[in-house]
Amino acid sequence: MRSGVLVIAATVALLAGCSSAPEAAPVIAPDTPGGSAPTLAPSQVSGVIPAPPNDADRRYVAMMIGHHEQALAMTRFAPDRAENATVKGLADRIRFSQEPEIGAMKQWQRANGEAGTHQDHGSMPGMATQEQLNALGAARGKDFDRMFLELMIKHHEGALQMATEVLGAGTNVAVEEMANDVVATQTDEINRMKALLPTL
Repeated sequence: MRSGVLVIAATVALLAGCSSAPEAAPVIAPDTPGGSAPTLAPSQVSGVIPAPPNDADRRYVAMMIGHHEQALAMTRFAPDRAENATVKGLADRIRFSQEPEIGAMKQWQRANGEAGTHQDHGSMPGMATQEQLNALGAARGKDFDRMFLELMIKHHEGALQMATEVLGAGTNVAVEEMANDVVATQTDEINRMKALLPTL
């Protein structure tokens, strides 16, 4: 009788060992842009908190809102003043991409206690002067097309500079994603505008 009990106990132990769940895969935790990403056990994941925004993140978002707002002001001239259909299409594309980006950045500011924060336009690379905006608003036809592309290329290049800087200095994952979107979208638009400009 005793040997039978031992056989049953051994069988139960063996079945328990065979039915145990496989060990969960390790998790790679996010880190600051460019930093090393530590590998964590699944039991450690619940304690991982994304890095809070730093001054570079906050400054980038505040500047880029104003930067985008000027780009939108420039695109609003295009329907009545542009002659080239491709220029009009580019203006629409810029407006349709940057309007929701402004909304996302303002929402980020509200979520991080930065609502309404703006930066002086003079500190932003690529910004057009008021005199340049006045000249753009007064131009018509091909003159407008050329001036719009020249100003917008410079404007986009300034945005790329700002995005590149925050990707190196920021810590917030959401800001990193926004900056990467700016780099991808505006690099493509710069290439289109530079290819179009000599044809006007």
